[in-house]
Amino acid sequence: MVVKAYILVTLTPGSERRVCSKIAENEEVVEVSELYGEYDALLQVKVSNLRELDTFITDKIRSLPDVYLTSTMIVAKQYKGDE
Repeated sequence: MVVKAYILVTLTPGSERRVCSKIAENEEVVEVSELYGEYDALLQVKVSNLRELDTFITDKIRSLPDVYLTSTMIVAKQYKGDE
């Protein structure tokens, strides 16, 4: 089973480029986009199971000092794109 998710991230102002570059180094991350608006970054991630997603979010994202808030959306069904 593969779990795909999108994670919206709010960061400390001024840390966006540095944190997005750091997050992009993780093997679970498929794509990182810096955003304008309510959230500062959008991550697309792919992991093996929900436990791995929990570990990724807790240990690799929320533990970063400039991460203020995350909001995770798990993909239920994908209609177009890489499977």
